[in-house]
Amino acid sequence: MRADDLGKLILRFTVGGLMLFHGISKLQNGVGGIEGMVTAEGLPSWVAYGVYAAEIVAPILLIIGWGTRVGAGLIMINMIAAILLVHSNDLLAVNERGGAWAVELPMFYLLSSLAILIMGPGAYGLAGTRVRKPVIIRAPRRERVRERHYPTPPSPTVTY
Repeated sequence: MRADDLGKLILRFTVGGLMLFHGISKLQNGVGGIEGMVTAEGLPSWVAYGVYAAEIVAPILLIIGWGTRVGAGLIMINMIAAILLVHSNDLLAVNERGGAWAVELPMFYLLSSLAILIMGPGAYGLAGTRVRKPVIIRAPRRERVRERHYPTPPSPTVTY
């Protein structure tokens, strides 16, 4: 068991599990309040229903470890929208009840999701295997093996 993979698992469970409580609340109470805020900003009312994807589907993706980067991206978009729609006046404010930053919870979700998006899911989850880092340009395997065993000599330079 690798420590970094265990840390990623704990981070995924924390963000996904805590965000899922917000999604369950939206299922029980609806998105009427969010719909009002969205339409007040001039956006179509159907945009408010995206909160279901970000607060129910995305946390489940994080918890199970499949489509983790997509789930983290959805939560990030949701938190950016929440900060802009609800907490835009609180960006420099301090909470009266504890002296904490007034937007610390949305920023926790935003930055933790960013960390998950950057690091990936780790080895533990439904994806099953370690996620390979993307390779931009890669020679076919046969050429790489041949190059390793039989390096090509440098081409001679021709001067005139």
